[in-house]
Amino acid sequence: MSGQPPERARVERVRVERVRVTGPARRRTPGARTRDIEAETRLGEVYMGSLLREQLWLAVRVLVVLAVVVGSLPLAFHVWPGLTGVRLLGAPLPWVLLGVAVYPFLVLLGWHYVRRAERNEADFLELMSEVRE
Repeated sequence: MSGQPPERARVERVRVERVRVTGPARRRTPGARTRDIEAETRLGEVYMGSLLREQLWLAVRVLVVLAVVVGSLPLAFHVWPGLTGVRLLGAPLPWVLLGVAVYPFLVLLGWHYVRRAERNEADFLELMSEVRE
């Protein structure tokens, strides 16, 4: 330290490029499996059949939930007649449940169905875009 000023730290400026992230590429090159579907081969029928079975099974499950939940309400009012005398927000409980509260449930059930159906299709596309065997 002979009276010299200390060295200044060198600051390097690095230019950072901005990148726009828009999501996965929309165009996919058809793989061998996709060609089987487009050519309507027996293997393509098996692939499409599995997707259709899964979508059908999803629809059946959603309809069963709908039937059990909404269908059990009138049954509950029949089994416990005292419930029909209950008033909620100034209206009879059956009217509130069957006339008002069932609609948000239907929207939620529909939202779940669409979300799950899209996930099934995405899984199917992922299976189709795997590396050729």
